[in-house]
Amino acid sequence: MLPCRVTIPVLLLVLSAPAHASVPTFNEVFIARKDEFKSIRIPAILTTRLGTVLAFSEGRAANADQARNKILLKRSGDGGRTWSAARVIAADGDNSLNNPCCVQERDSSRIFLMYQRVPANLKETSPNIATGYDGPDVYRCFLISSDDDGLTWSPPLDITRSVKRPTGATTICSGPGIGIQLTRGVRTGRLIIPFNEGPYGRWNNYAVFSDDRGKTWAYGQNVPGAMSGSRSQVNEVQMVELSDGSVMLNSRHMASRAVRKIAISHDGGMTWPPVRDEPALRDPSVMASIFRYSFDGGPGGKGILLFSGPDSDKRRNGTIHMSYDDGQTWPVHQVLFPGNFGYSVLTCLPDGKIGCLFESGGKIVFSRFTIGWLAGVPPDTMEQ
Repeated sequence: MLPCRVTIPVLLLVLSAPAHASVPTFNEVFIARKDEFKSIRIPAILTTRLGTVLAFSEGRAANADQARNKILLKRSGDGGRTWSAARVIAADGDNSLNNPCCVQERDSSRIFLMYQRVPANLKETSPNIATGYDGPDVYRCFLISSDDDGLTWSPPLDITRSVKRPTGATTICSGPGIGIQLTRGVRTGRLIIPFNEGPYGRWNNYAVFSDDRGKTWAYGQNVPGAMSGSRSQVNEVQMVELSDGSVMLNSRHMASRAVRKIAISHDGGMTWPPVRDEPALRDPSVMASIFRYSFDGGPGGKGILLFSGPDSDKRRNGTIHMSYDDGQTWPVHQVLFPGNFGYSVLTCLPDGKIGCLFESGGKIVFSRFTIGWLAGVPPDTMEQ
């Protein structure tokens, strides 16, 4: 993902915004049953180079992780204020399509969406998921792309052999959420999609990447230190570029201390140091978002990172955190939504505002807010 196109003077202005900075606004994007699926979950979002906002999700036939899921899309041409009707852009009969994760290549403007196909006879917890690439019980990964700002999409391309290890891995999961494209350092231009792999309970995080604008893909090494006793600490994961071109992963916790798990790669996601705790970011075990807002502005000159997730021991109290030092500290935070708050994904909107697409009570909701609101003192109440 590209950072917001915001200049240093503008950032300085919004960071000194008064307490009456605009409060967040909210609208519902996907609604279970109203959008023709019993359950709609797993948001992903992309603001394209032309300024269109694309919101993706899984449409499910039942309240289950694998329930003949299809990949849905809604588009917005006005910065997320209004949305098109839901459209199915990927389906595969009784098989389930999971984990949408999107990225746009900046030179070609081609938009990529990865997802996995789970055979109809399997669940993530099934003991008979096969490793390798052949046979009916294999998790597979597919890639679709759009060259017209999300209006039409290519047929699905099976890229399983490029993103999955031939032995050991059972389940695979892209994101869910967003990928990134590196903008600095020797690996400038690299596309990165964050991944995890099973077996269930023994997950690993790693990066899938392309150095030829998405024509071919490869995978890096697993992050060390994932296991905590008999269960892995890590699971669903997002990645962000730091000011020196290195890559930080930020993972859902599944064991040990209930905080986010992080590691930093200095070779574009090929290798990682051992995963460690990020004590400033609580985690009730949920997919969350880490996002580069800018490379400029903020104290220290390292730009601004944002994080969205529940600041709670439950999936509620959705909070936006801000860091000025590449995630070493998170000194600023504001509650965006005090109610039910599940999976969330951040994006930068054409006007420099921030968008957060998040799950809440059977719906997927979109919020718009400013850096000024985040840096200032919010009002006691806000319209929800």
